[in-house]
Amino acid sequence: MTVAAWIIIIILFAVGMAGAVYPVLPGALAIYAAFFVYGWMIGFEPFGLWFWLIQTTIVAVLMVADYAVSALGVKKFGGSRASVVGSTIGLLIGPFVIPVAGLLIGPFLGALIGELVAGTQLRQAFHAGIGAVVGFFSGLVIKVAFQLLMIILFIVWVLRY
Repeated sequence: MTVAAWIIIIILFAVGMAGAVYPVLPGALAIYAAFFVYGWMIGFEPFGLWFWLIQTTIVAVLMVADYAVSALGVKKFGGSRASVVGSTIGLLIGPFVIPVAGLLIGPFLGALIGELVAGTQLRQAFHAGIGAVVGFFSGLVIKVAFQLLMIILFIVWVLRY
């Protein structure tokens, strides 16, 4: 049972880290789910109130920051709400239309098209597209860092027990 638990936990960690890049995967929620798998299959003993408060706070921060950082990138480059919505749609659709490259092209084109539909000139729309890509990469760095922190804290708590 312990081996099966660790296999599931590692798979959930991998899915979580992949979710930092691919927005259709659960990301931090998969990592959070791994903690429950450990608890149900091995035991909740290592985890106390502080563990759950810290991990839940990190998940909440990641959920808010995921959208906010991308939107901030678009806004810093002069984009409007239309480009924020467009870049979000592009980020969700891009990887399916153009695997791998769609992660960059999707948000860029989404923001560009969003701005053009809103009546913005091409140059400003292009800048908003660049902002969407910058926002995506900034968000990616934050998500990877915090999700690694979640995993490290889990390992520390389990080893400490």
